[in-house]
Amino acid sequence: KYNQNTSLAELYNLVESAGYQVVGELSQSRSTPDPSLFIGAGKVEELKQLAKNFKVCTVIFDHDLSPIQQKNLEEKLELTVIDRTELILKIFSQRAHTKEGKLQVELARLNYLLPRLIGKGKQMSRLGGGIGTRGPGEKQLEVDRRTIKNRIADLNKEIEAIKKHRTIQRNRRKKILVPVISLVGYTNAGKSTLLNTLTGSEVYVKNQLFATLDPVSRKTKLPSGQEVIFTDTVGFIQNLPTQLIAAFRATLEEIKEADLLVHVVDVSNENYLEQVESVYKVLKQIGVEKSLFITALNKADLVPHYLIERAKRQLPNSVPISAKKQVGLDELLLKIEDCLSARSSKIEVMIPYNKIDLLHLFYNYGIIEHLEYKNDGVFILGTLRNKEIGYLNKSLSNL
Repeated sequence: KYNQNTSLAELYNLVESAGYQVVGELSQSRSTPDPSLFIGAGKVEELKQLAKNFKVCTVIFDHDLSPIQQKNLEEKLELTVIDRTELILKIFSQRAHTKEGKLQVELARLNYLLPRLIGKGKQMSRLGGGIGTRGPGEKQLEVDRRTIKNRIADLNKEIEAIKKHRTIQRNRRKKILVPVISLVGYTNAGKSTLLNTLTGSEVYVKNQLFATLDPVSRKTKLPSGQEVIFTDTVGFIQNLPTQLIAAFRATLEEIKEADLLVHVVDVSNENYLEQVESVYKVLKQIGVEKSLFITALNKADLVPHYLIERAKRQLPNSVPISAKKQVGLDELLLKIEDCLSARSSKIEVMIPYNKIDLLHLFYNYGIIEHLEYKNDGVFILGTLRNKEIGYLNKSLSNL
């Protein structure tokens, strides 16, 4: 039995996002799931009657089912049974548009299907001959299993190639020294809307779960004139399927490599703290530290002031904003600038005239306190980001 305002309510939204129509719901309180049916045998009969009354063809569980539980339920109910992971995979399949996204979702779906194919194959093998023989069902299972495994191997190779291509792209960005700010958050928190507002882009936005899957990067300027790249990534959700985390690891690496993360939180959702923990959990799995966060308390215009103040205490380094109404964005951008500049240091350097192009580092990413033209070069006293100081020292040491 679930809290109506959390898991079951989210399941309702997931079901609608997948294109199904919800006609009824049923819950059960148990200390442990039934190993063969997940719910009790009596509850299965109750569910069967409910499904018959509403003339439904699909039953969706707000939980992951084992292959044997799913098979047994389908036999008892005589209906299609979908668990939470399969439902999310269906949505991802509908929303992936780029080649990369489609490959990642296909990999996740095949990894999900493989053990279920094996479970069904045991039943199929009984269609064949007697003891010691191999029936046509078992032979077909072996063919299907081999085909899926081969396809999984091919997909892994293609995704690995994509990962290498992304690494090359990141290295190019590092050479031009433009900071990358990754927008992360729970699905439907408003990341794409914020990206559009900050960069003037037109990324697809809709009030639904997983409206966009494919990562998008856009360049813009901070109030100081410094250029930055904002990257929008796939939204997270409670109990995000492990297959998806594994398949989207190449995409999620973009988050890990970012200079700064802006965690977009839908503060108007009464369960936003649970959503925050779900995001933290996934980021921890890919090795991202929370210390890199700025938290954007989005949709703050829909929440009373005292609740916003409470949220700011609960989530340090946070800024109330409304991406849709463009409220609080100046403060957010200033905080981003402060966080980037906090990684800066004082520096005195002599830049030879044959390396005069290195001056752009100070103009774009630092502050010049004193500049003096001398016989052997330009002397600069100022502040520069530590990242750029490393690049500057490396460039000068190659002289």
